[in-house]
Amino acid sequence: MKNFIVNRARNVELGLIAISFLIAGYAHWLVQIATKQVYEISPIWLVVIGTGALALHLVVRFLAPAADPYLLPMALLLNLLGLVMIHRLDAADLIRSDEPTQVSLEAPNQLTWFFVGIAAVSVGLMIVRDHRLIQRFTFTAMLIGFVLLLLPLVPGLGATINGARLWVRVAGYSFQPAEFAKIALAIFFAAYLARTRLSIQSIKTRFFGIGIPRVQDLGPIVIAWLVSILVLVSQRDLGTSLLFFGLFVGLLYVATGQRTWLAIGAIMFSAGALIAYSLFSHVRLRATVWLDPFSYANAEGYQLLQALYGFASGGILGQGWGEGFTWLVPYANSDFILAAFGEELGYAGMAGLVLIYAILVQRGLRIAMSARDDFGSLLSIGLSLVLALQLFVVFGGVTRLIPLTGLTAPFLAAGGSSLISNWIMIGLLIRISHTTNLLNRPAGEV
Repeated sequence: MKNFIVNRARNVELGLIAISFLIAGYAHWLVQIATKQVYEISPIWLVVIGTGALALHLVVRFLAPAADPYLLPMALLLNLLGLVMIHRLDAADLIRSDEPTQVSLEAPNQLTWFFVGIAAVSVGLMIVRDHRLIQRFTFTAMLIGFVLLLLPLVPGLGATINGARLWVRVAGYSFQPAEFAKIALAIFFAAYLARTRLSIQSIKTRFFGIGIPRVQDLGPIVIAWLVSILVLVSQRDLGTSLLFFGLFVGLLYVATGQRTWLAIGAIMFSAGALIAYSLFSHVRLRATVWLDPFSYANAEGYQLLQALYGFASGGILGQGWGEGFTWLVPYANSDFILAAFGEELGYAGMAGLVLIYAILVQRGLRIAMSARDDFGSLLSIGLSLVLALQLFVVFGGVTRLIPLTGLTAPFLAAGGSSLISNWIMIGLLIRISHTTNLLNRPAGEV
């Protein structure tokens, strides 16, 4: 019976990885048929992708053998489906272009970032053998988060794209530091709350019946959160601002168990939304377009309306891979990639994507419930909360449930910064789950 449970978990993981490749391979085959092989990815690339995924599985098998077996396959399936859809959109651009050689293709770039992401996970698992060691760098993580957030404001480094100053350009490459700042600040919030949760829970002062912790206990984390929000608002990155706010309030509620923090968070969010609406013209415009996109059908509302038309065209089962008119939606391979999936895979396909994401979030929360240390538990919750909040904001924006915020669907959308940061989050969850399962295993079992 020695190592039986560990080997079974890794074998389950390997089997699910194989199924993920079968699903993605079938989708790619359908795209090739529909687009008449105008732009065919070499089979060598598929072999290389499979080799990379297998190598990451072997890294997990040897460095984190007791890790959760569902995290890696679910993230891999999302990433592969995103690659197929980006390839499909590239093919559409080539078909419609009079000069195909001048078309900028996104799929090769996304393949490169896929390999960088799995390499980051592998290196991280080699360096961090126990997630509890990360807690030593509580304020270092805060400093790193601040530096990353401030980088786009540095003259000569920062770049403004689509009205938001979120990007940093170095040696011809650009990336979004906020994508990595969210990981650093999640580590800081989790580590600081793990140390001070008992002090924060011991309420000393009450204001209108609401318990207020001591300033020395809550002050540093509130300051860190406020600085992060102010920097992001100055960069017009309201989507990430909302993400950080939800992360802060959610972890504070979990750490203290006091529902009053949810009430305070709701009040602060409402006040912040009103202030942003009154101060920033682009916030007012997004809210106006959200309420009545048809009045802006040929301007700011065009993108949202085309996405809604795509969802309506997709219906229950969708038009099929490569059969829709997904190129009519601006930024279909990044901000609005969910609209492309909705049109070609329909409600059933969207429900499947939601289910895969739900499995990732559920496994993260399950790891948090099993963790024996407060830091591991809070960090798992924080990373799961980041994923869940981002999904809510993205799905809500493209379906007109809430105003658009500019966030992208994790693992699916084109973009190196987002993809690499999401893979790093998966790597952290893998490490936490491995350590947790080892600690929870009965004595004598390896």
